[in-house]
Amino acid sequence: MGLDEIRARIAAAEAAAGRASGSVKLIAVSKIQPAERVEAVLEAGQRLFGENYVQETAAKWPAWRERFPGCEVHMIGPLQTNKAKQAVELFEAIHTVDRPSLAEKLARMAQSRGVSPGVFVQVNTGEEPQKAGVLPGMVDEFVAAVRMMDLPLLGLMCIPPDAEDPAPHFAMLAQMAARNGLSGLSMGMSGDFETAIAHGATHVRVGSAIFGARTPRA
Repeated sequence: MGLDEIRARIAAAEAAAGRASGSVKLIAVSKIQPAERVEAVLEAGQRLFGENYVQETAAKWPAWRERFPGCEVHMIGPLQTNKAKQAVELFEAIHTVDRPSLAEKLARMAQSRGVSPGVFVQVNTGEEPQKAGVLPGMVDEFVAAVRMMDLPLLGLMCIPPDAEDPAPHFAMLAQMAARNGLSGLSMGMSGDFETAIAHGATHVRVGSAIFGARTPRA
């Protein structure tokens, strides 16, 4: 499909939803992608990327940042608390803050460094036991706690259940964000980003539709 087509579809979805052009940020999900594919997208001008793994990011992105000024890399995968120190040095934003221990560790890192990545609270809108995220009924309390830690809270993130219509989950996330005075909505992936934009997404995470199928991790 490619980067140009995804950008065009995002623009069309913004227009269809009556939203301003450029109001949705495209996160190109580069995890586990061959270097030549990522470099082709960088050469095409994309500067916002998403990664799932701290070690993979540390291995490949410092050199790309030097070659391609202005890059931002966001953490969109589960973050282990013991990787928080490295994560705050690698990422401009972390979309998967999902528990008090992680938020507290990030806050301590922010205080010691004097600067912090932006954070999104991950919400388990489907209440799936195997999936990370704050349960819907606990979101208001958790958001308030994160704000008390003086972390730069940007918004909410969700990954709807695979087998369900994502629209109600996107609507739920938008309602929770509005209720808490949050403007950022990280939601929508390759198969449903247009639906997410219709429900107010500010960041969409698109990987395979840009890069092609990923090579499985060994």
